[in-house]
Amino acid sequence: MSDDPRQSASPAYATDRLQRALLGAAQAEDPAVRARAAGKVRRWGQVLAGMAAGRITVGSRVPVAGTPAWVTLEVVTGGFATGRHLADAPLSEEESRRVAALPADVPGDTDRARLNHWYLGDAGQAELLAALRTGHYRIDVPEEAALAVVALLLDKGFTEAALDLLDELRPFLDRLRFTPHFQPTATLSGTAVRLATVADVTRSLDAVVVPDQVAMMNRTLGVWNPLYDHLVALWCRTVDGDLPSLDDEGALHGGRPGTRLPPDWAAERAGWLADFERARAEHEFTGKHAHRKSNFTRLHHALIACPADFTALTARDLGWVRRALAGTLTHHGAPGSAERAAVRADQAETARTPTTAAFARVLTHRLRHYPGDGGIPALEPIAAEVSEADTGDVPPGSTVPPQLVRKAARALEAPPEELVAQGVITSADVLATVLPQLTSRLVAANFADPVAAGLHERLYTAFRRRRGLLLLNLEQQVRFEELPWVSALAALRTRGSGTDTAARRALEQATKLTLTAFPHAITPNPLVTELRALAVQAGLKLPLVQEVAADIFTGTFTPQWHAAAVVASEFTAGTLYAHYYDLPPATRWSEPTRSRFTLRWGKKVAEDFTDLCAQRAREAGRSSSPSGNGTLLEQSQILTTHNLAALVHALDLGDWLREQAPDLAARAFGGAVRLLAQRPAHHHAELIQVKNAAYAWRQAIFFLGFCDPITQHARVAALHGEVADAGIGDRFAPALEGLVHVLGGGRFTEAGTTPSGTGRRFLGWAAHRHWYIPDQR
Repeated sequence: MSDDPRQSASPAYATDRLQRALLGAAQAEDPAVRARAAGKVRRWGQVLAGMAAGRITVGSRVPVAGTPAWVTLEVVTGGFATGRHLADAPLSEEESRRVAALPADVPGDTDRARLNHWYLGDAGQAELLAALRTGHYRIDVPEEAALAVVALLLDKGFTEAALDLLDELRPFLDRLRFTPHFQPTATLSGTAVRLATVADVTRSLDAVVVPDQVAMMNRTLGVWNPLYDHLVALWCRTVDGDLPSLDDEGALHGGRPGTRLPPDWAAERAGWLADFERARAEHEFTGKHAHRKSNFTRLHHALIACPADFTALTARDLGWVRRALAGTLTHHGAPGSAERAAVRADQAETARTPTTAAFARVLTHRLRHYPGDGGIPALEPIAAEVSEADTGDVPPGSTVPPQLVRKAARALEAPPEELVAQGVITSADVLATVLPQLTSRLVAANFADPVAAGLHERLYTAFRRRRGLLLLNLEQQVRFEELPWVSALAALRTRGSGTDTAARRALEQATKLTLTAFPHAITPNPLVTELRALAVQAGLKLPLVQEVAADIFTGTFTPQWHAAAVVASEFTAGTLYAHYYDLPPATRWSEPTRSRFTLRWGKKVAEDFTDLCAQRAREAGRSSSPSGNGTLLEQSQILTTHNLAALVHALDLGDWLREQAPDLAARAFGGAVRLLAQRPAHHHAELIQVKNAAYAWRQAIFFLGFCDPITQHARVAALHGEVADAGIGDRFAPALEGLVHVLGGGRFTEAGTTPSGTGRRFLGWAAHRHWYIPDQR
């Protein structure tokens, strides 16, 4: 491995993504899908061009040449920067009008520069301050708060801080938007959060359309079938005697069409043809009737050929008309008959059944009563049965489909625990996306001035929307405090009483919610970031660690991991977790003979912790590939319990955990079993399946360690039945045997097996083929 992995960063990943995007753009039939794919092509093309030209350095926290870390970059999947600055946006229509009206003496070589300079003047500052005081502003990208901070600092008398901030912004005044969007913005209060705005949900509902097959069926039943019946009746009037029919052997019987000419037949014929052309102008003529050999088509073409009488039709033509009539009359009855009427009534009822798209239009109409940038306070008015007051084609009394209610629920404003109960927050990753809304309010409580507090809250929320970069060499993502206008705004900070208590309470609630709602999942990195921010606000020093991708792991860890391992060894001492994973005693981490920390890339690294992870990873085999990195990373998660011990210990949740542990262990084990019972589509998916199942298994072992012995044995006995019911009993038997062995007081060998060799410790990574995955050779 190179000492600086950035020097060997390969563009292969970006090239593969570009090829996928090109293929998607070429194959997409939907214009919206094609447009999204074209956008991906543009972005990945910029990534590769920037890498080739040396403008983009993959793995750096400042990947774009000449761009400071605080600039918000466009980042695509995998953490690759395209080189584009998100605040470098074209002027909006409102901004263009403002620039056109600016005095000639406003400086600047670009429209953006002149606009930014105008907001540094007295009139511009007054407009910014008025927006801040009324709350009529929106911040989408953190840079859009910069000049508002300058105006607020000047207004409060912090002239030097404002000037220092301007010095940092000056090189970018000609390109970046440093002002907010001036429009009313809905705000949240208390502990409420929302997953999406009303506008987001409305766009999602507007995208619900009638599937082509359903639309074609409805056209057939509602438009073309009635026309077809009229056409059949028209030709039946030309039959002298019994109507044509087919017997059981398919032989034709009955009279022949075209043998009699009713007096009004020509007028009726012309009327039908006119009705058909009007229908075709309004509706696409598709489906079974449109086929060139269908009965509809044969009768239609024959009708066109005889404007006055039937002399233009050959015997063969009339024979086809007769057979077409015989087929439809035999199978569906004659026009006007009870048999045919019953069939058409059923079909009409089907055609009248409201489509999902029709229900979606009802919901979008209901949502128009709420601000687009806000949410909905309650779901009941949106999800209620359709009434007379609703517009659209849905009959009153109809029930809104559950899938549409779930879409609307994304805009529900409620505490996180309620959104989890409602099924709106479905994973720890989703929880991480809404938690900043709560964290921002707690952090903003440090400002006594409500104007500064409101600005800080919206700025924090906008910052948390920034996408993280792919980082190497132990580099860290840009912190909120590193934004120049954030650090300048700190001059107005006057930490209020009770903010640390509120932050601790929020951290405790978020931790409990994460563990109880998603006990089978490790804390995802965005959630770790928010939990860390709450801990800082609460005055707690928590050694929280993040998950590291195996393909970018640089072979070492920071002291944070060492600190987390110390807490884990102390907190789990004597528990099933410590015995199952052979955790070292807490004293091992403080032995004076061990070299704990050294420097690498100018940063302190935990050498002793890294060495122990490498030593323990031998159980899973040796390899220099990403799978080899994965075995080492998994040991780092085991040694630290991946934040479980740190959170429970720091927040003094031991008693709560012992109470919840039986249920949490059962559900975490259940999550592992469900994952293993799935049928992966390919080998890579199988590897991910086993890895995630082992992570859930590890969570379950942690929880089970806080159960009493009777509960532990009962839970493992039930687990045997769950594994058998899932159909994985034979394959997973070694892991069950290993757990029973440790629960009975035994220990694993250095190879991670029971002394008999038949039981195994369940790990998610293996340097070579995992024992749970069948040999496919």
